Formats: sequence, structure tokens, C-alpha cells
Amino acid sequence: MSGQMYLAYDYPLLSAFWTMLLFFLWIMWFILLFRIVADIFRDDTLSGWAKAGWLVCVIVLPFLGVFVYVIARGKSMGRREVAQARGQQEAFDSYIRETAKGGGGRPSSVDELARLSEIRARGDITDEEFRRAKELVLSGHGPSERAGTDTSTSGR
Repeated sequence: MSGQMYLAYDYPLLSAFWTMLLFFLWIMWFILLFRIVADIFRDDTLSGWAKAGWLVCVIVLPFLGVFVYVIARGKSMGRREVAQARGQQEAFDSYIRETAKGGGGRPSSVDELARLSEIRARGDITDEEFRRAKELVLSGHGPSERAGTDTSTSGR
């Protein structure tokens, strides 16, 4: 056997493996770089000059800057990300609660139908008045208060 043997390039499958590995590492590098840049801007404890310094360090000396940032601020980077995720989840939960309540405005059709059902159960309206009021509520043309003050059947 003469000469130096390059194992990775003597076999096409190993060449494909190394290419895929390098491509994967390159993509992971950019993901890490973008997350660090986002974390620099997200951190409220850093002053403007400190943010500018870290950005210059990460952009001018990318490998060294990213590794130093991960070593120096990696633990707090995770905490900030968790705090942001919690804040987003709480905002989403409060939005869902507010939407489920009906926004504090007009009651939902389910609430109106429940109220109409209670009024009919007490005997304040007839089944025919309940049916017409229910149709109004389901079509979205009026609140259930009209059910008790329907003038077409109040001539009793």
C-alpha cells in the first residue's frame, strides 16, 4: 500500500456521511447564532453598550464570541427563555379565559338559552314563546330579554 489513504473519500457512502454531518453542524451553528442574538436583545439586565459589545463580539469573532457567550451567560439564557415561554403561556391562558367568558360584552347564545330555559321552567313564558325566542337567539337577531316582552302573544 503506497501513499496516504483517505478513508472517508475512498468509499462514497462515507463521503455522503461526512457531507451530511458537516451540513448538519453548519445548520446547528446558525441556529445557535440566531438564538444567541435573540437572547442578547431579550435580556433586560444588559445595558445598550453591553448588548452592542456582545453583538460585535458574536459577529466579528463568531466562533469565539458564541462560545464565550454560552460559557458566560448560558445558564441565564435558559432561564430567560423559560420566563418568556411562561409569559406567553400566561397571556394565552388569560386570552382563552377572556374569550370563553364572552369578553365581558353581550352574553353568549349558550348563556341566553340557559336563561330562557330557566324562565320557561318557572312558567313565565309559554313553550311557543320559548321556541320563538330560541330561534331569535340562535339566529343572532336579538337578546333573550325580548322573549318575555313579545307583543304578539302578550294579548292574553
